[in-house]
Amino acid sequence: MSNIKAAIFASGAGSNFEAIIKANKGNKLGCDVVLLVCDKPEAVVIAKAAELGITSCVVNPGTFPSKEAYEGEIVTALRMAKVDWIFLAGYMRIVGPTLLRAYEDSILNVHPSLLPAFPGLDAIGQAFRARVLTTGVTIHFIDEGVDTGPIIDQEALEILADDTEESLQYRIQEIEHRLYPKVIKHVLNR
Repeated sequence: MSNIKAAIFASGAGSNFEAIIKANKGNKLGCDVVLLVCDKPEAVVIAKAAELGITSCVVNPGTFPSKEAYEGEIVTALRMAKVDWIFLAGYMRIVGPTLLRAYEDSILNVHPSLLPAFPGLDAIGQAFRARVLTTGVTIHFIDEGVDTGPIIDQEALEILADDTEESLQYRIQEIEHRLYPKVIKHVLNR
């Protein structure tokens, strides 16, 4: 067992969450994933975490008076679980100063474009509608901007003439599920 403890943040279906957990079987990535942090009580990822034996911390931002209070609650949960690293995996909120200060240089994100192109929401749709020939996946550190943190790795993907937005999303997710665990392992073992 590794002594590095990690939390995964997710807001939706949890395909990247699941890919990281499966890739880490036997602690192959160099960490113990001890917590799922989710901001949506109805998210599918919560059931996936339960099936995989990962504790969930569901914190609904709408029940807090401010972003600072919301993130303060999360930091408390992370500290109680002795979390060292955070992996954002489809977490659809901008990380604020409270979380950034507590986990400076210890938060990774996966983004479905070749940053700096198409930051923010709906990156796959943005690339598809812009009719670019190439898009891809970026793994980066989080900073105070939106998808502006230092890039760790990227993988390009050609947009095919017969791609739909859905087929492109599927192909992007295949890369994310392979690349993100590889980068996590590299970062944790450097």
